[in-house]
Amino acid sequence: MTDGPNSATAEPAGALAALPKWATTLRALRHRNFQLFFSGQLISLIGTWMQTVAQAWLVYSMTKSALLLGSVGFASQIPVFLIAPFGGITADRVNRQRLVITTQISAMILAGILAWLTLSGRVHVWHIFVLAALLGVVNAFDIPGRQAFLVDMVGKEDLMNAIALNSSMFNGARVIGPAIAGILVARIGEGWCFAANSISYIAVITGLSLMNVHCAPRASEHSPIEDIIEGFRWVNRTRVIRALLLLIGLVSLVAMPYTVLMPVFADKILHGGARGLGILMGATGVGALFGALTLAAKTGGVKGLGRWVAISCASLGISLFCFAFSHSFWLSAAFLLPAGYSMMLQMACSNTLIQTMVPDQLRGRVMSVYSMMFMGMAPFGAFFGGALAHRIGAPITVAIGGVTCFLGAIWFGRALPDLRLEAHRLIVAQGLAGGEPAQELNAQPVDE
Repeated sequence: MTDGPNSATAEPAGALAALPKWATTLRALRHRNFQLFFSGQLISLIGTWMQTVAQAWLVYSMTKSALLLGSVGFASQIPVFLIAPFGGITADRVNRQRLVITTQISAMILAGILAWLTLSGRVHVWHIFVLAALLGVVNAFDIPGRQAFLVDMVGKEDLMNAIALNSSMFNGARVIGPAIAGILVARIGEGWCFAANSISYIAVITGLSLMNVHCAPRASEHSPIEDIIEGFRWVNRTRVIRALLLLIGLVSLVAMPYTVLMPVFADKILHGGARGLGILMGATGVGALFGALTLAAKTGGVKGLGRWVAISCASLGISLFCFAFSHSFWLSAAFLLPAGYSMMLQMACSNTLIQTMVPDQLRGRVMSVYSMMFMGMAPFGAFFGGALAHRIGAPITVAIGGVTCFLGAIWFGRALPDLRLEAHRLIVAQGLAGGEPAQELNAQPVDE
């Protein structure tokens, strides 16, 4: 076990293959810093998912409006789209450990305010809108900072595994949190879910404070605006990064609304109530957890991940289309398993490829663009999805998103052969996995 991010010795592919499967899957946990992050974040994320489900149910129970559900989703995520570039340049210039601690404390305070308003009976819909928007501002700094901080914790040799385990943790909490929230909301109300979330932040803040990690601030001769523009220019002229981010943005725009509209499916279509909402969200989380673990168990570097991205995007589209027209509660839950699996596998593979190819000095800025596409496009999807569902119904809205995902997968799959050489060059330049022979985006060898 190692204490610093760069102290672990890179293991050759043969050594990794000789390890037991469980050891290969959990190899990033040999770093003490990542152990602290993993354990604290797991507890905190369970609380976050409890709040997500409880907040959606609170808004829906107060308004019975799919449009307002979408609008709250818009308010919570639009700040990521608008402010994430400043979060990215902050992550490239300041101590990332302190940055993430600050964002976690801020999120804890906001959850505590929402809990107090709800438990005291003072909460109104506009309160939820304001607090959701403020949390979006916090996330605009937290997401690029936390994503860039992963390499400081584990080094490049275990970065892919750390990303996969981070996604596994996120989706493990996604299974547990909604299930707990569904029970608590039905029995004692939404406010206690918000209170539990606020308390859960203590775990991750403690873990971050106990870390011994070197992530010194990075000086720059340019103004923040010039550095932000440099990050956008690098993304724009790097075709493989641009293609991955465009596909992420498309999925966030057209597929993510199904999660915002889940209360409508749980109540009006499947008649499951708050407990049913927790089960449906949990089913998505189970699928996503297995998707992240699939990536965590992968050996052989990033070979073949481009093909995984295309296939998982197509699978997501098919799953959502089937879910949209199901009127059986348990069949709908079954369709959400491959939907969650496919969405998480696409996002985690894309994250891995991007982080593997990006230069260290641009990591925060490029991950801010990733944040804009992943979370920043979602509010537009939530808003337009809610408005469209208000006019033509939630099932047709989700079905249209599924078809669009499938078409996006075809586009990316056809472009993939042309992206291979550039991806190979970038991965070699970054020294994938501590000297491990670099592998290209696709599964076939590159002839040079």
